[in-house]
Formats: sequence, structure tokens, C-alpha cells
Amino acid sequence: MYVLAINFKSYKTSYGSRALSIAKEADSVAREYSGLVRVVLLPPATEIVRIASAVSFSSVFAQHVDPVDEGAYTGHVTAEMIKEAGAAGIMINHSEKRLRIDEISFILGKARKLGLETLVCADTPEVAAAISVLSPHMLAIEPPELIGTGIPVSKAKPEVVTGTVNKVRELNKEVLILTGAGITTGDDVKAAIRLGTQGVLVASAVMKAQEP
Repeated sequence: MYVLAINFKSYKTSYGSRALSIAKEADSVAREYSGLVRVVLLPPATEIVRIASAVSFSSVFAQHVDPVDEGAYTGHVTAEMIKEAGAAGIMINHSEKRLRIDEISFILGKARKLGLETLVCADTPEVAAAISVLSPHMLAIEPPELIGTGIPVSKAKPEVVTGTVNKVRELNKEVLILTGAGITTGDDVKAAIRLGTQGVLVASAVMKAQEP
């Protein structure tokens, strides 16, 4: 099964009625291609309850959680909060929300205890390989210089994708590897699959589209 992960980020379309509309459209795709494509929706934390309640065939992940336990941490979002809100998993270490390796390890440990799935982003094959040892469910390779450009890493820097696949598979045979950064068209997705990954992580291609 392939994975289509949609990062809502903080665009104008990422909250309220517009976010809900996008989520429902994506859920229709998930229903149509059930068994072939898994759709993962990554809305802002404020929208998790609303979207998780509205979809039936998609998985809802948080865009980020903080590496803290429950306690006196004003403004932080814990893994426990995310689970209570209805999320099935979490994404961490996106290029716009980087974490140290010890923080990643801490969060992955909490996620396992809570039964949350995990998607961890990496900017290089070397970082991806290091993270793979921590056994996340999914890894996404995203060179930050290509994020939001519409220039897909699968075409601009295919060696980054193949390098990631090769290095990660030496250490972890099970983790699903996704391609991110600049993925815009169906051809970009096909290129990513041909390079050995199991899906894509997209954002602006959906959230900034005239007709998402």
C-alpha cells in the first residue's frame, strides 16, 4: 500500500470550513482507493478533533508534538493531548520544526506507549538513516531548499531519494519511506515510487491549489 500524506501547515486553508472541505475530499479519495492508497491528513492541532470526527477512511496525524511530559509547560502540545483529540499518529522533525535526535527518541518512545503511529522527517540520507534506527513507522526525506518550490526532489535530486532508500534499508527493512519537497503532479509521485519510496508527503500542492 502506498501513502499519500497531506501536511496542512498553517495556510489560510488549514483551518475552519476550508480545512474540513479538503479533509472530506481527501477522505473520498481514501475511500475510492482503499487497500491501495493510505491517506494521512496532518491538520493543525486546533483542527484535529473536527477533522478526525469527519473522516472515516483517512488517518489523522498531528503536525508536531513537543518533547515534554504532561506538566507545567505553557503553550506546549503533548502526545497525550494529540491522542485524546483523536489523532492516530504524529509527524515530527519537519524542516520548519526541527528537533534534536534525543528529542526525537523521547517522542517516539512516548508515541509507542500511547499507541500512536509516527512519521519523522529528515533532510539528508544520513539523518534519515540515523532516525531509522529509532524505528518510526514512516520516514520522509525532504531537502529543505526544495520545499514549497514546486521542484520535486524526485526529479531535481533523485540521488537524495535513492541514497536515503539505500542507507535506511541497510538498517531498517520495515519503515515506510516517503518522498517530500516539491511534489506537485502525478508524474512527481510516480517518479518517487520508481526511486523506491512507498509514498509522498505533500503540502502546498494541495493546500494552495485553486481547487484542492
